[in-house]
Amino acid sequence: MGEFFAGWFPAGWEFLGYTVAALIQAFLLVNVIALGAFVFIWAERKVSARIQDRLGPTRTGGAFGWLQSLADGIKLLSKEDLMPKDADPILFKLAPYVAFAASFSAFMALPFASGWVALHLNIGLFFLIAVLGLEVFGVILAGYSSGSKWSLFGAMRQAAQVVSYEVPLGICVIVPLMICGTMDLVAIGDQQRGLFTNWLIFHDPFIFVVFWVYFTCAVASVNRAPFDLAEAESELVAGFLTEYSGMRWSLFFMAEYGSMILVSALAAILFFGGWNGPIPIFSALMDWFPNYLGNCWWFSTTANLFGLLCLLMKASIGVIAMMWVRWTFPRLRVDQVITMCLKYCVPIAAVCLLGVMFWTALGVPFFNDLLPAQDRALVREGWFKSGEKQADALLKSLSPSPDEEGEVE
Repeated sequence: MGEFFAGWFPAGWEFLGYTVAALIQAFLLVNVIALGAFVFIWAERKVSARIQDRLGPTRTGGAFGWLQSLADGIKLLSKEDLMPKDADPILFKLAPYVAFAASFSAFMALPFASGWVALHLNIGLFFLIAVLGLEVFGVILAGYSSGSKWSLFGAMRQAAQVVSYEVPLGICVIVPLMICGTMDLVAIGDQQRGLFTNWLIFHDPFIFVVFWVYFTCAVASVNRAPFDLAEAESELVAGFLTEYSGMRWSLFFMAEYGSMILVSALAAILFFGGWNGPIPIFSALMDWFPNYLGNCWWFSTTANLFGLLCLLMKASIGVIAMMWVRWTFPRLRVDQVITMCLKYCVPIAAVCLLGVMFWTALGVPFFNDLLPAQDRALVREGWFKSGEKQADALLKSLSPSPDEEGEVE
């Protein structure tokens, strides 16, 4: 997209084209988070009402109360913005933006279809996990700067939980990385194309267990019950959010729902084929009419739109599963949360990592064989070529031009 808009400007002003492209991508990503939060806040009300045998929203907006989330948003914006007398004013105001920026930045490396990614990185998986972990800084800042011992206690509990669960979560994402041989999320998704049996969840029995460990750690990392240590039952306060209200509180809320969508979409890419549907309809059409459809832009665009729909559906199922867990299981104590991490998640993830390693190294037959060996080699070849092009472009940008060499001499 950057090259496309750069062509609109004269020589020397190409940076304006890249700026326009970056603004468009940022606008789209912000709307993905905002719209996702809008929909899933309403969905959580309906899911929790169904589980607890209640009605939930029924009146605002008519059928199903579909405007309830908009009414909540207007109410939050109209609330008075309060700040405690003893709070650090700069850090108190900065904390919600830090938390939201961490969740928002991770979406830059998340592909929504094959090639539809704001920032295509060959280390996309590493970048996404690293940036997602920065959200804890916003939590600590909020607790520290509020000038309240209850906020500080909640922030410390939440930080300890998030940091603890990053260990098994990191082990879980290594497994798909090891099988596919790349940290490029686009390449990992493309390697699972074909029938649904090619999805990594069907690779071997160990990775099936790894997915459930990943799901458990993902629920804990996004501060969802039953792992919501920030709110202690004996304190009757909202943890690090105790002193926040209005728009700043809603930013924390949007960051939480953005992280839920993010980890669910990542699970879909790592374990459930990403944007690939259960039946390769578009691949079959391409095989049948290669000469006609090979150069049709509308066909590739339609295929990517279908892939986007598949990914959003898989991510939505993951988010709804998190809601079901929240409203079904009782909250855990702090010792139970840490025991779950250190005594169960870490050992199980480590054993499964070794199991997948030996399973692959020994060449044990498995159900899907991922892609056929030839197609898999082509995908890897394309990824390496892409990496070589990026390396060449980087070397050219770093090497001095002949004029600059002359000036140095």
